[in-house]
Amino acid sequence: MLVGRRAEQAALEQLLARAQGGDSGVLVVRGEAGIGKSALLQHMRETAVAAGFAVHDAAGVEAEAEFAFAGLHQLCAPFLARAAELPEPQQAALGVAFGLHEGAAPDRFLVGLAVLSLLAEAGPLLCVVDDAQWLDQASAQVLAFVARRVGAERVVMVFALRDPGATDVEAFSGLPELRLAGLGASDAQTLLATAVRAPLDDVVRDRIVAEARGNPLALLELPRGAPAVQFAGGFELPDVVSVPRRIEDGFRRRANSLPADARMLLVVAAAEPTGDAALLWRAAAELGIAREAAVPAEAAGLLEFDFRVRFRHPLVRSAVYRAATPTDRRRAHGALAAVTDQQVDPDRRAWHRAQAVVGTDEDAAAELERSAGRARARGGLAAAAAFLKRAAELTPRPAVRAERALEAAHAKHEAGAPEALELLTVAAAGPLDAVAQARLQLLNARIAFHGARGGEGPRMLLDAAKTLAPLDPALSRETYLDALDAAIVTGDRGPGGVRAVADAARAAPAPPESPRPVDLLLDGLVTTFTQGYAAGVPGLRRALDAFNRHERDDHAVNDGDDRRWLWLAGRTAMSVFDDQMVHALAARHVRLAREAGALATLPAALLVQSVMLVLSGDFSRAAEQTAIAAATRTVPVLHGQLILAAWRGRSDETTEIHATMVREAIGRGGRTEDFLAQYAMAVLHNGLGDYPAALVAATRAFESDELTHSNLAHSELIEAACRSGRPERATAALDQLSSRALASGTPWGLGLAARSRALVSTGPAAEEYYREAIEQLRNCRVATQLARTHLVYGEWLRRQGRRQGARQQLRTAHQLFSDMGAEAFAARAARELRATGEHPRSRSAQPSDALTPQELTIARLVSTGATSREVGAQLFLSPRTIEAHLRSIFRKLSITSRRQLRDLRLP
Repeated sequence: MLVGRRAEQAALEQLLARAQGGDSGVLVVRGEAGIGKSALLQHMRETAVAAGFAVHDAAGVEAEAEFAFAGLHQLCAPFLARAAELPEPQQAALGVAFGLHEGAAPDRFLVGLAVLSLLAEAGPLLCVVDDAQWLDQASAQVLAFVARRVGAERVVMVFALRDPGATDVEAFSGLPELRLAGLGASDAQTLLATAVRAPLDDVVRDRIVAEARGNPLALLELPRGAPAVQFAGGFELPDVVSVPRRIEDGFRRRANSLPADARMLLVVAAAEPTGDAALLWRAAAELGIAREAAVPAEAAGLLEFDFRVRFRHPLVRSAVYRAATPTDRRRAHGALAAVTDQQVDPDRRAWHRAQAVVGTDEDAAAELERSAGRARARGGLAAAAAFLKRAAELTPRPAVRAERALEAAHAKHEAGAPEALELLTVAAAGPLDAVAQARLQLLNARIAFHGARGGEGPRMLLDAAKTLAPLDPALSRETYLDALDAAIVTGDRGPGGVRAVADAARAAPAPPESPRPVDLLLDGLVTTFTQGYAAGVPGLRRALDAFNRHERDDHAVNDGDDRRWLWLAGRTAMSVFDDQMVHALAARHVRLAREAGALATLPAALLVQSVMLVLSGDFSRAAEQTAIAAATRTVPVLHGQLILAAWRGRSDETTEIHATMVREAIGRGGRTEDFLAQYAMAVLHNGLGDYPAALVAATRAFESDELTHSNLAHSELIEAACRSGRPERATAALDQLSSRALASGTPWGLGLAARSRALVSTGPAAEEYYREAIEQLRNCRVATQLARTHLVYGEWLRRQGRRQGARQQLRTAHQLFSDMGAEAFAARAARELRATGEHPRSRSAQPSDALTPQELTIARLVSTGATSREVGAQLFLSPRTIEAHLRSIFRKLSITSRRQLRDLRLP
């Protein structure tokens, strides 16, 4: 019975109504165990069926959390017959993920896109995922990704999450939420009356309601297990045990009152997560339990037997399993292992067998190790880590146990699980050979760095690199580069700073006769930080050219090393002011990350690309890139959003994102996040004309090796200092920028340096530098800096009393800023233009102005001849959503066909 949930029912029914109208909806229903989530979802199922929706369910099961894509398979199984209609790459990814055939680890984005396409074609559709806190990691990531990309699919996705969750449910954060509270007193009394048929004294009734604290399951279940005497004299003494815990205790007492065979049957059912009744009865027969044992269990209201076994509530399963003796749990798992088909489901068989072992068992451990390999091949790092951890526990020989613990630690770290350090302690107990010891040292260093984003990380990476030098020279060189990158990112200029790490990296083993791009990058950076920028530029250019040439090598298309280092290569291209190379490497990094389904690296790749798009004045494409990155939810994507908001001149948005970044940086000890935030604030304040505030922020940003390495901070500091009347504060930045520009010899660098010299100069020299800056910046893609040069030149001309020349420059600046959407800089140009006596012209309206950033991106792609399916794959949207956007685009542009779209000149 659903009592007291009228507002919640209305919210869910509204989602269904929107889907009937051609929209989609997503909702996360949160609340403690027994608060009524499942009852609310059941009401929604019934409402959806009555409205003509297809309804498909999945549920997380605690024991299934180690099986990659298990929850996703539950939801998608009814649709798999239509998988043949998907593009071949999506078919292949889905098939490998679900174990239908072998292949390379599936591209998780392709899996998500395949699921999105399958759901889109099945609408109107309601997808209900109960107990989502127990989904396996792979399923949770994909389903959350899909939920963030549903658009016009007539699909409603509802996830029920227990608070507090049993596992990390970060994947679902940021989705719309409905949090269930306890029932009010009146509704609680109504529900209690359905559970207790005998008349209740008002005092007793009020005590029961108070003790249940509005939890519907408590109101239904706790009276059922209470002795009759309590109804006469009171319910229970108040205690501090949580309501869900008390409910679970009640289920446990009820289970313990059953006959022995019925209790054992419950333990087997609790240990078997799939609910397969045939498998359960085979396991029961293995234990000599007759089918009649189910009768008292069903009569007690603990579970139901049909084609599937269903527990009354997930708390029944956990209560039964936790209450069972270790011996009974092992007997249950042993029986399940004995009757599980090794050919059909080898991994569950291996898992059950492992849980049945007392002590150690090499055969069981080896079987788990094979399961870990299969899980990794399907892209289930979390599952592989769990299998390897248990395999290490079962391994009798210390040396083999240490090796397996080390492999488990690597898998845990890759999966983002915190237990990696515990496993490293097991591995360190050894014995390990020299190579394994070095790998252990390296993993320790990486965990230390990623955990604190600073501190001892660079030093520990250096120590690992030294240890690896005689054992694995190639890995040693990569680890030296890791340490150098870590030092740049942390921005620590102390003993563990960039210069110290670069000095130490000079001891790296010699590169091979045919150095890899990563080898050239290491050598170029070491030279740069030890001998100076000018000395390092030639080596850095060779490295960047090697990365760029590597793309044309057929063997490099799926090169994981390239994916790993393109993040640093792209930032290095910025350090030599090579805008064309930044665009090329960033595009390649994004493409390789997409092809490999690299959830951890795609957002970083999109960040570099979006920053370069912002600097190029293409704000709409940058916005779409940050939106895609946000949909992955794998790493913070605030950096790209912050820089875009700052250049757009949106003060409130920038300030809000900046505050969030600073809070997160303090929590992680990440100085670079704060430095990057300060750079964005400097851009914002320079745009708004608040130069003292810009100077404070830019000075802070200039303290960062990361910001000076990528050359983002110099020009902001110089402009802010000069406009604040403090040109002496710009001296160091100007000297460094000028020497770097001369060494790089690129239009971008030379243009910035010339503009910066103009700001500190007077008379004819200043004008000559302004003109040089404009001429140089016209020859590169960094449109924002060209516009800013026209602006500061116009401001200078006005202050020289040359109004006519000032108007020309300020008009150009205002037009450029208005076209790209740099609102604060456009307003600054407009103020200056009005000061010359000219009213700034409003920007000429363009047909594309009516399009949203996402619509503009889709229009651009379609105008190149791409199909809806191809555009959807590019933007991680379903073809149906692309078609819906196209209808809106056609309407806004007053056209009727793709051919007409190709004829338009889109910005």
